[in-house]
Amino acid sequence: MLTTTMKYAEKYNYLDEKFQKAFRFLRETDLLALPVGNVLIDGEEIYANVQSYTTMTPEDCLFEAHRKYFDIQYVAEGEEVFGYEPLDSLTPAMEYDEERDLIFYEEPDQSSSIVLKAGDFAIVPPEDGHAPRRMTKNGACQVKKIVVKVKV
Repeated sequence: MLTTTMKYAEKYNYLDEKFQKAFRFLRETDLLALPVGNVLIDGEEIYANVQSYTTMTPEDCLFEAHRKYFDIQYVAEGEEVFGYEPLDSLTPAMEYDEERDLIFYEEPDQSSSIVLKAGDFAIVPPEDGHAPRRMTKNGACQVKKIVVKVKV
C-alpha cells in the first residue's frame, strides 16, 4: 500500500532503480535470519535497519519523520498499527536531528492508521509523519521489522 496526496503524486518515482533494489533485497533475503542492526544494500543510498521489538501503546510511540530518506517499513514477523499523517498536520516535539535524520512530533488530534501484518509494507516519503510500533487490538506482540532506507 502506498498513500499520498495528489500534491506529491508526480514528485517521486516509486519504480526508480533505488526502489527496485530495495524490493529485490526484501524479496531475495532471508529476513528472519538477519541480526538486528544495519545492512548495507547500496552504500548510504540504500540500507536496511533490522529491528526487533514488542509493540507498545500509542502514548509510547511518537510520530516521526525523516528528511533524507524514504522508509519502506516491512513487517517480517508479528503485526502493528502504523500511524501516518502529512507533516503539515503535525506539531514538532523537538528540533530536527540532522545526524540521525529524525524529528518527533506531538500526537495529532486526528490521524490515519493501518495494521501491518507479516508480509506487509508501507512506503513513507519525507512529507509524511509516521508512528510505528503501536500495538493492535490483539495486544502487545513481538515484531521483526526491516526498515529499508532509500535516499531521496
